[in-house]
Amino acid sequence: MKTGSRKAAFTLLILAPVIAEPAYSTPIMFAWLVLLWLPVYGGGVLLIRELVARSGRGWPSIVILGLAYELVEDGIGLQALSSPHLYHAAEWGARVLGINLPYWEVNAIYHVTFSAAVPIALTNVLFPAHRNRPYLKRTGLVITAVVAVLGVGILRVTVPPSQDPGYTAPLAVVIGCLIVVAALGVVALKLVPRRSERPRMSLRVPGPWALAVLAFAAVVVVLGMLYPLWQWGATQPSFTRGAWIIVPMALAAALAVGTFALIRRWSASVAWTDTHVVGLGGGAMVAHSLIGIVVAASTTQDRTALAIIALVTAALSVLLTRRISRRSPAADTTGRLAPTGAART
Repeated sequence: MKTGSRKAAFTLLILAPVIAEPAYSTPIMFAWLVLLWLPVYGGGVLLIRELVARSGRGWPSIVILGLAYELVEDGIGLQALSSPHLYHAAEWGARVLGINLPYWEVNAIYHVTFSAAVPIALTNVLFPAHRNRPYLKRTGLVITAVVAVLGVGILRVTVPPSQDPGYTAPLAVVIGCLIVVAALGVVALKLVPRRSERPRMSLRVPGPWALAVLAFAAVVVVLGMLYPLWQWGATQPSFTRGAWIIVPMALAAALAVGTFALIRRWSASVAWTDTHVVGLGGGAMVAHSLIGIVVAASTTQDRTALAIIALVTAALSVLLTRRISRRSPAADTTGRLAPTGAART
């Protein structure tokens, strides 16, 4: 593994847990828990990125494997998808066949975006010379897979016993999660078409600032619709009751899919650059930290910490945009994974 690719892999390993946890929900006094989350988040997302790069696929495959990641973390590691107690997830409504569906939806969207897509995209921007190829050799890939599996085990033996004592997910749920994860893996790595080098379109693209606003608004609306605002008297998402919960769930899913489709279309334009990627990522990360103040933080200390994190994120996004604008045009290509001719061995 060359030095540049080693740095890229390490960066992704760190970015994934930091963006997903301390920048959103982990209380600042427990920020050290990133060390425990690093194997499952960092190892899991690095594994996703490597498998997609080696198979010559792109962002659709990353999204699909992000859904698989969520099932592994929440269905098997935390057991939150089926728990009647953890995180009050069973109280959100629409508990079908023992599965907390609203909780699954919000976490599926969250993990696809902030555990997988944003860290991978930012790492591509930071290391443009390595975005088109795997970071790891075959041995590194195997080690990463083992670390990710161990990370799920660490999650299982640390969080549920302390936060949800006495509960064990039914075997049927665990087996069901594994079957779905395997199916998603086949779809992502075998059935989704390989990326092909096609001429890019002459299509107008919103500027980075406009994309930052779009990403900010999309995250606020989607997460805002899907989280119960307990402190304001909501017992289900969007202050719904009973079966009405299907309305915000459907709207949030439609908005998430529509936003992804728009980004896919814009990223095929000759006008698309890494500054657009940073705009999207920065806007989304600022939004999710501010949403964390409302739905996750419980103390003034934690709310203040998240507000500071949001400000630092915005400042770093501006600095990164300026850095990108000064580098050579050849390096400032798309923030997507391109097909690779041969995996590293």
